[in-house]
Amino acid sequence: MSGAEARLQPAAPSENPWAWAWRQLRRNRMAAAGGSLLGILYFCAVFAGLLAPYGYDNQDRDTFYHPPTRIHVRSAEGGWQRPFVYRSVPSRTGRGYEPDTSKTYPIRLFVRGDGYKILGLVPSSLHLFGVDEPARIYPVGSDLYGRDVLSRILYGSQISLSIGLVGITVTVVIGMLIGGLSGYYGGIVDNLLMRLSELIMMIPGLFLILALRAAFPVDMSSTQMYLLLVFILSFIGWAGLSRVIRGMVLSIREREFVTAARAAGASSLRIIVRHILPNTLSYVIVAATLYVPYYILGEVVLSFLGVGIQEPQASWGNMLNAGRSVRVLSDYPWVLIPGAFIFVAVLAYNFLGDGLRDALDPRMRLRGGRPLA
Repeated sequence: MSGAEARLQPAAPSENPWAWAWRQLRRNRMAAAGGSLLGILYFCAVFAGLLAPYGYDNQDRDTFYHPPTRIHVRSAEGGWQRPFVYRSVPSRTGRGYEPDTSKTYPIRLFVRGDGYKILGLVPSSLHLFGVDEPARIYPVGSDLYGRDVLSRILYGSQISLSIGLVGITVTVVIGMLIGGLSGYYGGIVDNLLMRLSELIMMIPGLFLILALRAAFPVDMSSTQMYLLLVFILSFIGWAGLSRVIRGMVLSIREREFVTAARAAGASSLRIIVRHILPNTLSYVIVAATLYVPYYILGEVVLSFLGVGIQEPQASWGNMLNAGRSVRVLSDYPWVLIPGAFIFVAVLAYNFLGDGLRDALDPRMRLRGGRPLA
């Protein structure tokens, strides 16, 4: 018995199953850690403009591949003062940078800078921290074009994280509808819909993604590209979900409450949407949580291959493009930091999905919290 199962407690006879599941989920430390990490990541994505010192396309060609900026609290004379940075100038050796200690640039809080929109609606130019020009602050370094890597990671999270949520929402709606219709009606409807889903599942996902992407123009705007990626990832994701939903509907449609609704004159669509599909939600919630990492990785792969989000728009995938050169990796390892964010996001979703799977398993509600053998 795993540690997660050992912590499960039996439900009270009158306790709501969803309340019991929520209580068990909170007691699962790994799931709680995963949910907390995701909460932090999505908070940073929503307020990326505020947290980032620069815009995603703000360039300074004089500081390309600048290492992480060193923050000082003692002046050249040895005195203590508020955190500050020095302006970086090209090194006299012609390689790298060196600080110009003739003037200090304090790190200021809540400064005005590049404009942005919160959630694409509220315009603002306020940034959490920054320094006065001509100095620049690069908390984790800059890229080939002198753009702040941290700022681009924060802006890139808006695409890489949201595309998973939007994509899985579309997939769940299509998968539940197709699976519900197929399982409820059966016969020729079932055969046609299931053969279609099997046809999609037979094609390797990456090849299908590339084929669908090649069918559209290359010179698309960032918004169009984003919507296209959502469409592509949703199109290849609904088939597997619909087959599982169809199997669940086949058993649910014969239950008494469905028969009663049918006898009361409810339409087939109402029975499917109001009575049958809600009984598949526990599985759908778990499946959606576990599928989101594949959508995130799908966007990363497409952008890494150069057929996803295009420059200068930032996403975690196209930022990793800078790390394709061995020389760049050896000399400027900070360009791989977006990969660490991808790893953390995928791991957090898997922790949360595993916790939801345990918490929503009806067998766990037996006395003692032990699953059926």
